[in-house]
Amino acid sequence: MEQYIIRGGNPLVGEVEISGAKNAALGILAAAIMTDDTVLIENLPDVRDINVLLEAMESIGVKVERLTRHAVLMNSEHVGEVSVEYEYIKKIRASYYLIGALLGKYKKAEVPLPGGCNIGSRPIDLHLKGFKALGAKVSIRNGFIIAEAENLHGSHIFLDTVSVGATINIMMAASMAEGYTIIENCAREPHVVDVANFLNSMGANIKGAGTDVIRIRGVQKLHKTEYSIIPDQIEAGTFMFAAAATKGDVMVKNVIPKHLEATTAKLLEIGCEVEEFDNAVRVVASKRLHSTNVKTLPYPGYPTDMQPQIGVTLALAEGTSIVTESIFENRFKYMDELARMGAVVRVEGNTAIITGVDKLSGARVSAPDLRAGAALVIAALAAEGVTTIDDIIYIQRGYECFEEKLRSLGAEIEKVNSEKEAQKFRLRIC
Repeated sequence: MEQYIIRGGNPLVGEVEISGAKNAALGILAAAIMTDDTVLIENLPDVRDINVLLEAMESIGVKVERLTRHAVLMNSEHVGEVSVEYEYIKKIRASYYLIGALLGKYKKAEVPLPGGCNIGSRPIDLHLKGFKALGAKVSIRNGFIIAEAENLHGSHIFLDTVSVGATINIMMAASMAEGYTIIENCAREPHVVDVANFLNSMGANIKGAGTDVIRIRGVQKLHKTEYSIIPDQIEAGTFMFAAAATKGDVMVKNVIPKHLEATTAKLLEIGCEVEEFDNAVRVVASKRLHSTNVKTLPYPGYPTDMQPQIGVTLALAEGTSIVTESIFENRFKYMDELARMGAVVRVEGNTAIITGVDKLSGARVSAPDLRAGAALVIAALAAEGVTTIDDIIYIQRGYECFEEKLRSLGAEIEKVNSEKEAQKFRLRIC
């Protein structure tokens, strides 16, 4: 089983390049099925979730040609199946995007119920409600979501709660439905906008993405396109907090600063210096940080995917902070691991009360999910001594070359496959 071994205590200093947005890429890859023409997608992150989805798509007949590590040609002209195997889908949650794409193009989809990180209840009832409103018959049988329709038609759909997944899924299906669709109470996240822009580049007619009302006029056919995915705001935010927690100075490049406003605001609140450029952000932490309160909210509020990173950073800040998680109920599982490193934390329902300490100490911990795993890496980088992090497969789902990028900033981190490799690394750094 792969692990990270980290010796902390070094401030991160230097420049780091951010990869394409995983969450946008998953929706865009699924949407690429909706044309028979060849599609070029660039700035694709080379992470586990993306590679699993591409394998799943190849299994139903999509021709995938890797031009480079970050560019892929896709052709779906010979898709012969609308049923996706469970073996692929159990590994990633965003598999559900294939339902909207297949239903929109082929008017039928059979996709297993999704997997992914166990961070709390993420029901897909809003997705199914949207598909039904567009005229599809939807059922769940033997662990599969089965959606089919003779014809999809436009509809007026109100989402009971803000949902990124449902917004993207319904948007894809409605793009090839007859007539006019209005989706209200939509998610406004940058990756929703990116998927809409991708569909529009193929000839879809989508207006309002990025607002809470999206209007779609269905088209009969989509065509070829060349498209570059936006930078990953969560990866960028992770490196920004890594700079803060380690008292570092990091230039985070290839970003859209507008997408990082909530993260930047909190870094400024706790005492960091943040300098924005056209496509980069520099974070400097020259003195001890201080406490703040934060509550996760849908975009443009503070993102739930950045909650563990700020939680770890506040564990080293002066004073007492309160972190409220309003999106997912299981997002505080990393707090037990953080306590093993000397953090003073208390979780009460959806709230964590964090009293900052002068230092954390190395320990053996386990990554409970993708973002919490990355946050524990930050904690290890800031801690005294050596930390071993288990279950890093979660981290590899969403961070490309994570340890290499951190090493380029001065981190002492090694990915190891055995106790022998771990021992060699410990002997080398001690």
